[in-house]
Amino acid sequence: MKILLVRVSSLGDVLHNLPMVADILRRHPGATIDWVVEEGYVSLVRLNPHVRKIFPWALRRWRKSLGKAATRAEIKAFFRNLREEEYDYVFDTQGLLKTGVIMGAARVRKGGKKVGLANGSEGSGYEGVSRIFHTDSIPLDPRTHAVARGRMVAGAALGYAVDSAPDFGLPAPRADSRPAFLPAEDYAVFFHGTARAAKKWADANWIALGHALAPLPVLLPWGSAQEHEDAQALAAHIPNARVLPKLSMMDAVAVAQHAALAVGVDTGLTHIAAAFVRPTVEIYCDSPKWKTEGNWSGRIVNLGDLGSPPSSDEVIAAARRLLEQRP
Repeated sequence: MKILLVRVSSLGDVLHNLPMVADILRRHPGATIDWVVEEGYVSLVRLNPHVRKIFPWALRRWRKSLGKAATRAEIKAFFRNLREEEYDYVFDTQGLLKTGVIMGAARVRKGGKKVGLANGSEGSGYEGVSRIFHTDSIPLDPRTHAVARGRMVAGAALGYAVDSAPDFGLPAPRADSRPAFLPAEDYAVFFHGTARAAKKWADANWIALGHALAPLPVLLPWGSAQEHEDAQALAAHIPNARVLPKLSMMDAVAVAQHAALAVGVDTGLTHIAAAFVRPTVEIYCDSPKWKTEGNWSGRIVNLGDLGSPPSSDEVIAAARRLLEQRP
């Protein structure tokens, strides 16, 4: 059986799609699984050794230069490479027009199926026009967890129940894979940055947490100029804090992978720490907890909810409890 997964973005959503791979192979051990993903997230998907071929989709870059012959040639090459394969099933778990177009271009064998979402989740960017590319559209409860969505679509199409904890297929941290820029000792990482201001946790709370965790080193990553300023402001008030240099996506993933404790707002890197089953406190300030909470391990604590951020005392208590559980 040959299967193509279409989930191109964003970081957290691509991550949440990974358990589909283990589910499919558990029921169909001989299956080969390929994936179409935005080029910036290829290295994340590549961490799962059971994905055979990855097709980089570069729409974010292409749309800036659609008038150039080189860009048009690259787009043409993408679709040509995609159509060299023939699949039994193509799954689009994003439900957008652009992912529907990719699904529509993919080739299926005689009797093959193109399967997608019949509806979106609450607050999702689902586009109903994507259904025109489906042979089968799977309806889901609008409050289906982000990890469960893709798993349930595949299960419905392939005839199995989703009845196990998600397996993201990510490698366990190894000492020889620890980047040199990380401390040799245990550390906490605060994923404080987020593109939407309403999802931020107050600086005073981060500072109180940093003091409570002393003398544990606290790493402060950042991804934009504003987040860099925010990290420097926090570091000025947190003992043993260190503002990290600008990191590649995979270096940031390594920070999450090796952390003794990760604390973060509802953002991709926080969810990556949870997927690696690192001791993680997920903080929800202005997004619904049901949608992305890490609910597959006792090493993950989810606090707050839409419009109801947790207090610093709640997060400190959870962080201390997780650190006490370390082997």
